[in-house]
Amino acid sequence: QVQLVESGGGLVQTGGSLRLSCAASGGTFSRYTMGWFRQAPGKEREFVAAISWNGGSTYYADSVKGRFTISRDNAKNTLSLQMNSLKPEDTAMFYCAASGRIGLRTTVTDYGYWGQGTQVTVSS
Repeated sequence: QVQLVESGGGLVQTGGSLRLSCAASGGTFSRYTMGWFRQAPGKEREFVAAISWNGGSTYYADSVKGRFTISRDNAKNTLSLQMNSLKPEDTAMFYCAASGRIGLRTTVTDYGYWGQGTQVTVSS
């Protein structure tokens, strides 16, 4: 139903910042809980952050809490992830995802729609 396209990834030094964006089309964006996940080489895809349909509730993985901020603009059908104080261990392919299930979700299997990913590399 919904197509997702991420952008904004790149190479940044330790302590730097990046802002990722996800553009949605082909569906009713405001109906979905949205999330960000990341996957490093040799590791499983892991939860980063989630936001409710109206942006009223957010949830973060402990590893990014206080550094990352998830937000959405339903009028523009966009999802964002502001990443500050980046660390080398943040290096991964980042994916945005949409879930039609009720409530905040943190599991990969709860999300039915995925973007193509955008690479984030943090150098020391």
